[in-house]
Parts: sequence; C-alpha cells; structure tokens
Amino acid sequence: MKNKILHVVYKNQNVGRLAQTHDNLCAFEYDAQWLLSGFSISPFKLPLEKKVFIADKEPFNGNFGVFDDSLPDGWGRLLIDRMLVKKRIVSSKLSIIDRLAIVGKSGMGALEYYPENTLFNEEFKYDLDELAQECEKILNEEPSTKLEELVHFGGSSGGARPKVLIKHDNADWIVKFRSSSDPTDIGNIEDKYSEIARLAGIDMPETKLFNGKFFGVKRFDRKPSTKTFSVEKIHMLSVCGLLNASHRIPCLDYIDILKATYLLTRDYREVEKLFRLMCFNIIGQNRDDHSKNFSFLYDNGRWKLSPAYDLVPSDGIMGEHATMVAGNGKAPGLNDALKVASEIGIKNSKARQIYSEVQKAFESKI
Repeated sequence: MKNKILHVVYKNQNVGRLAQTHDNLCAFEYDAQWLLSGFSISPFKLPLEKKVFIADKEPFNGNFGVFDDSLPDGWGRLLIDRMLVKKRIVSSKLSIIDRLAIVGKSGMGALEYYPENTLFNEEFKYDLDELAQECEKILNEEPSTKLEELVHFGGSSGGARPKVLIKHDNADWIVKFRSSSDPTDIGNIEDKYSEIARLAGIDMPETKLFNGKFFGVKRFDRKPSTKTFSVEKIHMLSVCGLLNASHRIPCLDYIDILKATYLLTRDYREVEKLFRLMCFNIIGQNRDDHSKNFSFLYDNGRWKLSPAYDLVPSDGIMGEHATMVAGNGKAPGLNDALKVASEIGIKNSKARQIYSEVQKAFESKI
C-alpha cells in the first residue's frame, strides 16, 4: 500500500503533487497550470507560489493542515483502522500519503487524491437503525458484521461521534448517532439547539431529525451543479487547517479566529457572523468549540464562513471552552464578549445587541 506521490485534484483540475520527505514530512508543489489559473487552497500556509513547501512536524505529524482536514478523525479513523486489521494491514506502518490515498475522492470538501487506494468497491443500502446498532457494537469493542457498510458510510467522516454520510432526497446528508458518553436524547438536544441557533440569527444548514432521534445536517460542502445534473463539491478549510492549530489542545482565542476571518475573507460581515456564533457558544455552554468546529468555504471566487455545525451543550476539557474568550475559558460572559469586540473593531453597542439577540433566542426556547 506504499504510495510515493499523490496528485491533489479539484473539480478535475490538477492542483499539485504531494509526497513525503525522508523525515516523514509532507512536501507539496502546485501544478504549473494551477499557478496560472487556480487559487491558494490554504492562503496562510500554501500561498500560490512556485516552490516546494515542506510541512512542519507539528501539529499534524508532518502534514499540512489543509490535507489533514481531508483525513478522517475520531470515529472515521477508528473504522478505517478496524478495516485495516481485517485486511491484515498494519495501520501504524501507513504514511500520511497512504491514508490520503485511502480517502481518494470520498473526503469532506472538494479535494481529491489520486491514485486512490480504496479498501473495497462495493455499494450498500442503508438502514439508520441498523447502522446505529452496529456503531454501538464498535464503541463497545464488540465484533460487527457490518464493518464494510460502516466504513462505506462513515469512514471519511470527522469528529468523535459516530456518523454516516448518506443520500436523502437526492441530497448529501450527515446523520449522527449517539456516542457512549452522550445522553440518550442527544439527537433531540442537537435538533433543539439548531432551532435556537436559527432564531438567534446564526447561519445554519438545513437540518432534520431522522427516525425521530438521529440528528442530520445537509452537507454544505456539496451543492447542485449549475452545469450538469451532478453534485458540485465546494472546497472547505477548517480554522484548524487554516492556522495549523491543534484542535486537541486548547491554543486559540476567539480574538485570533476573528482576526483570521477578516484576513481571509476581507468581509466584516463574516467577522460579525462568527462573533454571533461565539456568543451562542458562550450562552449555550458549547465548550467543545475547538478549531475544527469552525470552517470556511471557497465558492464563486471568494472565501466565506461556513454555516455553523456541532452546536450542542458540552462540558469541554476540565470544564473550559476549547477556544478562550479574551483569555477566559472557564466561565466567559458578556464582559468577555465585549473585550473580544473591542479587540476586533465591533462597536460596543453592536456587540451588546448581538449578545442580547442570542440570549433572547435561548430564553424563548428553554
């Protein structure tokens, strides 16, 4: 399964080549044609220049953040590693290049990796209740007879919670299942939070409660193609990938993310959207607000903040927010939000208005 070079592809165009050095660091070079007509896939770390870029060792074990975004995380990686064991492949011997080759064209966002090295080529139909039961077996370290189906539907997903990527009404959806540490009604809780978020003026994707218990999100990295009857992929980059910042260790402040948002989008409306989301996370006690839970989309020639996702009340690490609010991670409130606003140039009156609107949305639903 050893791959030497991968071609990174976006909408059938060759973006560049990816390889690994003898020190197991990723090396990337843009394609000559892409340099003439393309865009930077990661503006802060991979500017559109003719050179060979070498990744840092940390925080992605020698990978670039934008490509690390393509790799399954948590649940998806667990499934892939289970599948590798079944195929008698030693997962620890796989390089980053090998794992990206397994992702191939199935990853989140729009980037694809060739040559592919798919683990199987079967197609499956899904039953959400059955898949949820099989996920529970995996979490309980019990054998599952549906491992191939789980990998097919969830092997490219990120995040810790079990989930599947499905087609519903000819659209792409992510449907989440309960993890062992979740309350039994986690689907209903996330569904309620999505309602509150819309009421608070948060930009949300379409959501749905499948079978009355499984929370689903219509994928915003996919949209109907205007040229064909197929689906068009949208390039997506998390804050984690943009800033090469670990999402496992708290290392960012909302001030950092908001400043990066302006530098990337050059649009203060996007900054205010993220400020509103910060207020939601403060008031809603969503402390799992790490850098992979904020993303940007590149579409129609511009960067913009993605719709919000993973909005649930959570305890966080040691009861603190993964992203600090003006230096406060333990119990931030209005005063901390106002400090952030002052740092990034939002007027005090506007910041208070946004915070109040979010607070009223929670008060009306809880």
